[in-house]
Amino acid sequence: MSTPGSSIPALSRRNFLSLGAAAVSTAALTACGAGGAAPSAAPSGGGGGSLTVLCEAGGKAELTPVADAFSKQTGTQVTFVELPYDGLYNRFNTELAAGTPSFDVAAMDAIWLPTFAGKLLPLDDLFTDAVKADLFPSLVSGAQIGGKYVGMPAWANAEILFYRKDLFEDAKEKAAFKSKYGYDLAAPTTWDQFNDVAQFFTRGTKLYGTDVKGAVETEWLAHVVQAGAAGPVLDPSGAVIIDDAAHVSALKFYSDLYTKLKVAPSGAAQVDWAAAQNLFNQGKTAMTRFWAHAYRQIPKDAAVYGKVGVAPMIAGTAGVGAIPGPWYLSLPAGGAQGELAKKFVQFAYDNNELSLQSSLGLAARKSAFQAYEKKEGFESFGPLIATLDGPATKARPSTPKWQQIVDTVLVPTIQASLAAGADPQALLTAARAKVERLVK
Repeated sequence: MSTPGSSIPALSRRNFLSLGAAAVSTAALTACGAGGAAPSAAPSGGGGGSLTVLCEAGGKAELTPVADAFSKQTGTQVTFVELPYDGLYNRFNTELAAGTPSFDVAAMDAIWLPTFAGKLLPLDDLFTDAVKADLFPSLVSGAQIGGKYVGMPAWANAEILFYRKDLFEDAKEKAAFKSKYGYDLAAPTTWDQFNDVAQFFTRGTKLYGTDVKGAVETEWLAHVVQAGAAGPVLDPSGAVIIDDAAHVSALKFYSDLYTKLKVAPSGAAQVDWAAAQNLFNQGKTAMTRFWAHAYRQIPKDAAVYGKVGVAPMIAGTAGVGAIPGPWYLSLPAGGAQGELAKKFVQFAYDNNELSLQSSLGLAARKSAFQAYEKKEGFESFGPLIATLDGPATKARPSTPKWQQIVDTVLVPTIQASLAAGADPQALLTAARAKVERLVK
């Protein structure tokens, strides 16, 4: 199902949370493209054999170039078993619980690691100081559950700021903005600037300054960490902090965009990633906070094609911050090909840059993103690097209850905050009691 003005299919909130198959083609990919680096030397001891990799569609797209190179250099046959997001989780849940995995390597959503950590092979020996230095801090912290590294980051994403260059660079708009606000019109870097720009570009129902996504939680949580929270919803010790000052100020900032400033289209409570993406692509919003990969996938028939600028995610008092969306390569503890599978994971890290040649076009290593950030068409990588490396960027909490917290507490709370007269503090006080019941 698609929306006029966009050739990108509608996406469920959960699939976009997974960041795996979001708006990508699953067509076959080549291992080496223009400007791509040659694969690093194969790990010793590969020597043929076979591996089965369990993944979602986006994972197959990302890992196909890596698998092709690994097969070419080691003689190992790599077979992908591709499942939809919920089916992938169910497969892990069934087979890992039974101790009879049919796969050797799994591409796992970050939020699943706490659930399955006890059934995964520790990868501590792969996390050398050099490896950790080339990964963003939130990806390293997210990989460690119970003191052990149970996944190697394969690719990561984060929300950055998308804006209409045709509006921001228009001489009349620039002059009008400077006259009204006293400073130059540019991609906003702070909450206050974002509010100013959003109000300036709101022109009735013809054009809105931005969107508010009531049907997803990640964007509000980005503002939570920007406000200085020790973590989203839970602090590092696992204590519930959803009603602290940072969470309250973030919810007020987020809901005020809709209820008070009125800079977002109506029906915000039901706006998800797909709806927000379509609004921007159709030229109905001047700005959107959105996942960085989408910059390269703006359809040619979109009203904003060729007119989009990108910048790091906006900053609160704690600085630039986001909730990254990484996926990890993990190994089942009872896998029959443990050593060969670990060599594949190491090879995937060493050749992480190959994944940038996929249709999703994401990596996990800083050096991989940096190798492409100056290339034409990859303009989103500079803002993505700055956001993933932002001082306030934090991983989701390490709790197996996270998806339940999202579905039953966070999204309903955000939606309730978008009603006229809603009290953010009261809503989050009630949310605290619900979260505490889930994690006790």
